[in-house]
Amino acid sequence: MQETIQIKTDKQNGLYDITAEVLKFVEKSGVSTGLVNVYAQGATAAIMIQENWDQSVQNDVINLLQKLIPNGVWQHDAQDGNGDAHLKAGIVGPNETIPIINDKLGLSTWQNIFFCEFDGPRNVRNIIVTIFKDC
Repeated sequence: MQETIQIKTDKQNGLYDITAEVLKFVEKSGVSTGLVNVYAQGATAAIMIQENWDQSVQNDVINLLQKLIPNGVWQHDAQDGNGDAHLKAGIVGPNETIPIINDKLGLSTWQNIFFCEFDGPRNVRNIIVTIFKDC
């Protein structure tokens, strides 16, 4: 089973909680045991599992990546000015796989699924959600 989630981003660099959208698809699927893969389409975006208790962890992630991978110093910037976005997306990675346990996402209390935007804002970003049922 597969579905595409579309979101709009409003920042150049930001984390967007998509847990509720993924959970809706899992519940709609009727799969009680399996895996769900969440994949960011695009070479300047990523998926991350992180805490969502408050905005501080999300801000820390963005601030860390901006310090480690600054804008404007990469060879690719000569093409379209987003070399840092490609590097950030490559380090974080395009997908996460989460177990489905008893009809629910197998996340802990403090874990949420985030779409990571590193080249925004964008009117449309596609996130492919694929469910694998345990046979």
